[in-house]
Amino acid sequence: MSSWLGGIGSGLGQSLGQVSGSLSSFTGQISNFTKDMLLEGVEEVGDAATELQVSNSKLAEVESAFGAQKSEYERLRKLHAELEEKLEAAEIQIKRQSAEYRTLLQQKDVEISHLKARQSGLQEEVQKLQQSAQSASAGPAMLPVTTTSSSTTSSSASSFLLRHPGSHQGFHGEEMDLSDVIWSQQEINRLSTEVMRLESEVAHWRRMSQASTATGAGNGDHSEILKLQRTIKELRDEMSREVDEHQHELAALQDAQRQKLADVTRRHRQELAEYEERIEELEEQIQSGGGQPTSVSDTSKLHELHETIQSLQEAAEQREKQLAELSASLEEAQKIQASLQLEKDDAQQENTGLLQNYTRLQASVAELQTRVQEQEGKALQKAQLDHEIQMLRNSLAAAEKEIERLKNLDEAEPKEEVEHADILELNTIIGALRQEKEDLEQEKLNLQERLKVAEEQLVSRNEAESDLESLDDLKAELGRREKALRATEEERDTLMSELEELDRQNQEATQHMISVKEQLSGQLKEAETELKRMTAELNTSNDQKRALEQELESQKEKMSQSAFTLNELHMGKQQLERTVKELKDKLGHAQEQSRDARREVSELKKSLQEKEELLSAAKAKLYEGRERASEAQGTNEALAEKERELSDLRRELDEMRRSHEKVMSEDYELKVENRRFKADNEQTLGKVEELTRQLKESQGVLNRVVREKDTRIEALKLEKYQLEGELTQAENKLKEQVKQYQQTIEELTRARSMDASALQTEHERAIKLNQEKDMEIAQLKRDVEQVAADHRDTNEMLSITVAGQKQLTDLLQEKDVFMDTLKQNAADLQTELDNKVSVFTKEVETLKQSLDEKDKQLGGMKEENSHLKEEIDRLRDQQSRPLPLAEPRTLDIITELETEITQLKSSRNALEEEVQTLRRTTEEQQASLLLSQQSLQAQQSEIEQARAHHQQTTLNYDRLIQARDEEITRLQQTVEQLSESQSRANSPSVQGEVILQEEKTQTLNQENGNEKHDLSKVDIERLVRGIKEKETEITQLNEKNLSLTRQLDQLVVSRDEVGKLSQMIMQKDLEIQALHARVSMGGGHSQDVMFLQQQLQAYAVEREQVIAVLNEKTRENSQLRSDYHRLMDIMAGKEAALLKLQQENQRLSNMSDPSGSQEMFKETIQNLSRIIREKDIEIDALTQKCQTLVTVLQSSGGEPGAGSGGVSSNQFEELLQERDTLKQQVKKMEEWKQQVITTVKNMQHESAQLHEELIKLQSQVSADSDCSSKLSVDYARLVQNYEQKERRLGSLSLELAQVQQTITQLSSTKDVLLGKLDSVTQTPEVIATQCSGSSLSTDAPSHQPDSAVKDEKIQQEVVQLKAQLTEKENTIRTLQENNHRLSNSASASESEQRSQAEEARQVRERLEALQRSVREKDLLIKSKGDQLVQVSEALRNRENDNEVLKQAVTNLKERALILEMDVKKLKEENELVAARSREKESEFRALQETNMQVSLLLREKEFELSAMSEKAATVEKLLKDKEQGKSGELNQLLNEVKSMQDKAVAFQQERDQVMMALKQKQMETTALQTELQHVRDKEHRLNLELERLRNHLLEIEDSYTREALAAEDRETELRRKVALLDDRLTTSSSAVESASQQASMQVESLQEQLIGVVKQRDDALAQLRTSQEQVNQYAVSLSNLQMVLEQFQQEEKAMYSAELEKHKKEKEEWKRKALKLEDQASALQMNLDEANAALDSASRLTDQLDLKEEQIEELKKQVDVRQEMLEEAQRKLMNLLNSTEGKIDKVLMRNLFLGYFHSPKTKRADVLRLMGSVLGLNREDVEKMLEEDRGHGVTGWVSSWLGSRGAQSVPNTPQRPTSGQALNSSFSEMFVKFLEIESTPSLPAPKLPVHDIKPLSAPPAGRTSSGTSSMAAGAPVSLKRAGDSNPFLAPRSAAVPLLAGSSSGGPGGHLLMKPISDTLPTFTPVPVSAEASGGAVLKDLLKQ
Repeated sequence: MSSWLGGIGSGLGQSLGQVSGSLSSFTGQISNFTKDMLLEGVEEVGDAATELQVSNSKLAEVESAFGAQKSEYERLRKLHAELEEKLEAAEIQIKRQSAEYRTLLQQKDVEISHLKARQSGLQEEVQKLQQSAQSASAGPAMLPVTTTSSSTTSSSASSFLLRHPGSHQGFHGEEMDLSDVIWSQQEINRLSTEVMRLESEVAHWRRMSQASTATGAGNGDHSEILKLQRTIKELRDEMSREVDEHQHELAALQDAQRQKLADVTRRHRQELAEYEERIEELEEQIQSGGGQPTSVSDTSKLHELHETIQSLQEAAEQREKQLAELSASLEEAQKIQASLQLEKDDAQQENTGLLQNYTRLQASVAELQTRVQEQEGKALQKAQLDHEIQMLRNSLAAAEKEIERLKNLDEAEPKEEVEHADILELNTIIGALRQEKEDLEQEKLNLQERLKVAEEQLVSRNEAESDLESLDDLKAELGRREKALRATEEERDTLMSELEELDRQNQEATQHMISVKEQLSGQLKEAETELKRMTAELNTSNDQKRALEQELESQKEKMSQSAFTLNELHMGKQQLERTVKELKDKLGHAQEQSRDARREVSELKKSLQEKEELLSAAKAKLYEGRERASEAQGTNEALAEKERELSDLRRELDEMRRSHEKVMSEDYELKVENRRFKADNEQTLGKVEELTRQLKESQGVLNRVVREKDTRIEALKLEKYQLEGELTQAENKLKEQVKQYQQTIEELTRARSMDASALQTEHERAIKLNQEKDMEIAQLKRDVEQVAADHRDTNEMLSITVAGQKQLTDLLQEKDVFMDTLKQNAADLQTELDNKVSVFTKEVETLKQSLDEKDKQLGGMKEENSHLKEEIDRLRDQQSRPLPLAEPRTLDIITELETEITQLKSSRNALEEEVQTLRRTTEEQQASLLLSQQSLQAQQSEIEQARAHHQQTTLNYDRLIQARDEEITRLQQTVEQLSESQSRANSPSVQGEVILQEEKTQTLNQENGNEKHDLSKVDIERLVRGIKEKETEITQLNEKNLSLTRQLDQLVVSRDEVGKLSQMIMQKDLEIQALHARVSMGGGHSQDVMFLQQQLQAYAVEREQVIAVLNEKTRENSQLRSDYHRLMDIMAGKEAALLKLQQENQRLSNMSDPSGSQEMFKETIQNLSRIIREKDIEIDALTQKCQTLVTVLQSSGGEPGAGSGGVSSNQFEELLQERDTLKQQVKKMEEWKQQVITTVKNMQHESAQLHEELIKLQSQVSADSDCSSKLSVDYARLVQNYEQKERRLGSLSLELAQVQQTITQLSSTKDVLLGKLDSVTQTPEVIATQCSGSSLSTDAPSHQPDSAVKDEKIQQEVVQLKAQLTEKENTIRTLQENNHRLSNSASASESEQRSQAEEARQVRERLEALQRSVREKDLLIKSKGDQLVQVSEALRNRENDNEVLKQAVTNLKERALILEMDVKKLKEENELVAARSREKESEFRALQETNMQVSLLLREKEFELSAMSEKAATVEKLLKDKEQGKSGELNQLLNEVKSMQDKAVAFQQERDQVMMALKQKQMETTALQTELQHVRDKEHRLNLELERLRNHLLEIEDSYTREALAAEDRETELRRKVALLDDRLTTSSSAVESASQQASMQVESLQEQLIGVVKQRDDALAQLRTSQEQVNQYAVSLSNLQMVLEQFQQEEKAMYSAELEKHKKEKEEWKRKALKLEDQASALQMNLDEANAALDSASRLTDQLDLKEEQIEELKKQVDVRQEMLEEAQRKLMNLLNSTEGKIDKVLMRNLFLGYFHSPKTKRADVLRLMGSVLGLNREDVEKMLEEDRGHGVTGWVSSWLGSRGAQSVPNTPQRPTSGQALNSSFSEMFVKFLEIESTPSLPAPKLPVHDIKPLSAPPAGRTSSGTSSMAAGAPVSLKRAGDSNPFLAPRSAAVPLLAGSSSGGPGGHLLMKPISDTLPTFTPVPVSAEASGGAVLKDLLKQ
């Protein structure tokens, strides 16, 4: 197991090491990521678009880092899951092994029991031997000793031996651990040795007995006897002590049980007494009410009562006698038991004499007993306690059942029959008790007899075993009998007390029943009348209940309907009908519930019916009383009052019964009563239903109608209220917005009715407007200049594109594919637009549900609108700024400008679009909400009237602007595509990358308008939240973009409602867009220029018109825009400044941030921005105030009419003046801001120079900073880990002290070496980064000499740099320590303003110092790397081992801590709960006590009242009796009544006291029980916790041992390594010492520098405070300046008017220029259209050319195939020719032969020549032969040839039918015919395959088909000469094509040799003139 656990530990350690490694890499990534994010502020660019690109690239980097982190997180999560699985497996295996160990333990226990049995057998043998020895030697002298010893020891020992097997159950029930197993093994070994010893002793005693029999009686071993006697005494004392303890425990348990039973009985009696007292009170009340008329019948009833009381007293006396007899018999039984006990003790004393030898053996086994007894005793005690608790519980349950039964009987039948039944039950119980007593006596007798028999056996036999067993059995039997006796005694006592209590109760109950009978006889009629009245009340209560339930149902329905009606209003009547049906169903449910209520009422009636039954029973007995009851009608009113009291008391009784039912669960009684009264209940139900049915029918209809109406009315009211509330909210919002928008219109309208002062203010406003227009004009000038520059650039680009036209034609195919994708995207966008439109229509329907959401969206839209305004202003200001030097990338500039233009235009229209959307939402609300339609329409009409002028001017321009915006977006796309294509043409190798980049930029530029303001928000939020929230911000940006696109779609939908003109314009724009999409593939720069010119003209016109209408709005916008832009400029450095403050020291140490001075400037900018923000907030508050005042004035001015018009106008003028003054103040503030910003910019310019200096060192410093930060982090972590490990190893053992010293030495050396090593490992990375940086900045050759110089420096300065490395590490540590301190101080120094220059100087100094150190460190790193590699490997191995151990230990510690924390939390929670429960219990007790006291007081008062009433009644009776003369009897009665009353008072007081005491006891017992339960639960939990902790401790110990072993192993390794390291250290110690001295010197210098830096920082803080004071002074001076400025403004007004005219003239000039530009643009458009047409034709041509090229390719393939076939056939033919050259065809020779003879003799020479040519003879030889043998030579040759070649076979040539004909003709004629026949083609010409035929005019040349290549039959081929052709060899190869050019071209030539035009289709060549242009050629081609 240890090995297995060791394996688990090692696996866990490895996995944890992996986790730690991955975590370290993860932290490294995070640190790099944070560094990169902190360095984001470095790349500050002036241009907005480049800034956006930078931010986007940074975002992409962040996303990639996030992806890496995500993957890392996934990997760690997988690792975690694997570790968890391993842990679970380990736990399962541990459980399995623990189970195996338990089984092993059980086996060992069985072995122990076997050994014990064997031991007992051996002991018996020893005892026999000893007895025989004693009988022989000792004699009677030992008897006194044996008798004196007590018998307890034997019993205990035997009980131990007997109990042992049972004890193992408890023993094994507990958790066993490894120590128990080891102990049991040791115990077994010890027992086996003990058994061996006992066997040897047995042998010894055998020998002794033999010797004693031989020698005699006198040789007894006295010393052994004395020892045995001592041991016997000790064992007796122990046994007696144990017996006493057991008896004490039993007595305590019996006392507890007795007390519990007594408590239960007492409680039961008290409850019975309470109920009886209640009954008495009720009866007394009834008696006081109804006892007056029954005065005559009292005398006879008193006699009866006396008789019954006497009879009951006699019965009670008899029972008491019986109880006394029972108690006497019990006492006798106890005496008998005591005598038996005495006898048993005597017998035990006698038995001890026999057990002397056993006790001696017992002493030897004492150790085993002590150990085993502890566990067995625990188990036995547990078992006994459990058994006793179970018995007590059973007895308690039985007692409770008995009490319940008695109580049920008592409560169910408060009549005489009940008491008789109780008495009978008690008699039966007494009989059962007597029977049990007799049984017990019988058992006692049996026991006595058995004891006697046992004594006899003891006397007769002297064997120890039988005595032991019998004694133990008797003991067990006696214990059981004693327990049974005690239980019976307790039961008898309880039953006796219960009998007495029941007798007393019986007497009281009989007395009460007599009085009740007397009272009820008189009250029968009243009860009947009361019954009727109660039935009527019940009906009314039922009706009320039903009404309440119906109201409840109606409320529920109203709730549900109010929820549904908002959605279901438009459903109308159908929905109402459905609700009616639902109401009917719910009425049915309500009726069912009313039936349930009726059932409950019937159950209540059952109690009344019980009373009726009692009355009917009393009717039969007391019929005489009914006759007298007629006299009692006069007292009916009094009785009615009493009846009300009775009903109240009954109600109280019912409440008490319910509470009692909860406590004691009287379900059984209720069931019995239900069965008894079901029949009566049905009858009464029938009556009730008859009565209620009529009411239901009448009320049901009314209630239904009323309920429906009420529900409808309430639902409608709710709806109305909700809708009105929503309407009011919407109207308020609309009013606010409308008022804001109407301010400008109202100001214009009010201008007509203004006074001179109003006109003056208007004039001032016009002057301000003029200023703004001037600004606009200047901006337009700048725009026009920019456009002119762009125009020049575009002209240049057009010339370039004309040159690159040929390259574009090559790329047309790719462009077509790209066009298709774009078209598809356009189609997708169109479908998405349609889908969005449909979604919007659906959203209109669900607007009722989402009214609240719309309100929220309105607020969001307002915010976004404000953001858009700010963004517009910022973009305009960016446009208005002087642009940087023109970059070569003109296309990018064009796209950026166009995107900015589109954003400006779209954001300018945002306000009008929002107005339209709001109007549309209000209209939809009007349509949906029918009730509030009129009010909304009235408001809508007012709004429309107010907007009439505004809309006329704005709507047309909106449409035009929308069209222009769409055109601009299209132009943007086209320009980007052109730039993309040009970049692709210029750099085809990097084509994919360029496309991707430009697509990225395109998408970024398109999203620019939506993302700009969000990016500004993101910058602000990032200061607060940090890097991790960038992901969430990106998602927010996407959602905002989506929302903006939705709003644009909604605006497009709303624009469709404007008119048909806008639709026409949109259609034309779509056509233009389609044309642009085609043109965009070619050089579309002229088109871009033209569109830019058109846009400029349109913008000039639009701006003039829009400025005229929306002058106030634009003025406010310009103010806000300038504020926002300045804020944006200031806030740009905010993030970098804050991050710089947080990480100032780190930047100082590694100098990775080249823009440190800039970030110091940004701190001041941040402070300025904060001040500016506060001012802006004040301005906003003031503007809002003005707006609210204006709205109030408008409302107040509209209401009173013409009378108060002057006052309102004056107020308005005052308000306007205030607003103007405020705006002037705002302007001054803005100017002040501008001054501050200019100062900041100057500082930034200064910092730019520093920035340039820093850029040179950036590559080196960045790598070095990474290295140093990693080193510092690693070093700190290593130091901490190593210190922890040292402590851990020190606590292992004292032997490791020496090793600790070596480890400390190692740690000091290791820290230095490891720092150097890590720096060395980082050097390749540093060099790589330097190389990359230098390669980016400079060329490769320039870098090489630098590296050579560095190498030289390395060789020179090795020794110096060792010291500098250590110095650098020390500086890193000190800087890290200072980091926190400086970050705290940096947070305080947020408001620095004027300390930039000093900070810059500090930065320069630090830079110079650190630069030097960096260079030195680089050289040192390179020199030191080779030395430290080996050392670092050894240290890393050691560190990994330490890490593994540490991780395991920390994990275990963490687990233990977590468990302890959980335990503490649970304990605290339990204590809290217990404390709360105790508080609640104490409160409850206090309340109960007060309640009891109040109830007692009430009862006393009621008793006094009843006593007084009885006294009055008796006095009246006395008076009457005196009158009648019956004073004697009355006096007696009065005396009896007084005595009874006194007794009753005394009894009541006693009862109250007893009740109070009982309640207190009950509360105490409940509290004790709860506390006991808490204690038990706590004990159980603690036991479980202890067990778990024990297991955990075992595991920890096991792992600890493994770790210790592993540590020892590692120690040995480390010692070996330390020896090696010491050898190496001795070599490098001298160098290290010198380096350390230099390092200490440098550290001191650096510390001095640090002190100087701190002083500088403190000075800077002081300067900051002074600058803040200066700022306050400036604020005061500003207020003074504002006063002066107001005076200046009045003077400037005159200047403005003159300047206005000037500007108007300039405007007209600009208009003329714009018209010229438009004309130029139209001309360019014409050119573009022509170029587009030419391009279209070119694209079609290229398509056709591609198709034809494909066909040519296919045909070429086929030609190749045919060529191969031809060559193959040629090879075959050549082979055939070679093979058939020596063979001659038979048919041919036959023809020749016949031809020779058939031909005329003159022609035969020709035939012979032909034959010679066939046979291959030379023509000259043939001629010679013919001349020589003119007469006989040939014939001889022929005849000889015929003779020799007659049988030769010739090839079978197919013979034509013409060959054998025309024999008369000559051979030459026949041959000619033969050739003609053969030359005619026999086969039809095969056709081309279908798939090869192309839809072209002619296939390409040079291609032959299979059909054309086949040869006609009989085509001759020349073998030797071109002129000669052989006609006989052709038929064999008719179908095989031959090589071209082999035929002569005669009439029998091959087909391939014929002219091309005859056989093959060809292209007609296209003549192209040199003069013709490309466009003309393309047009001609298209025409063809």
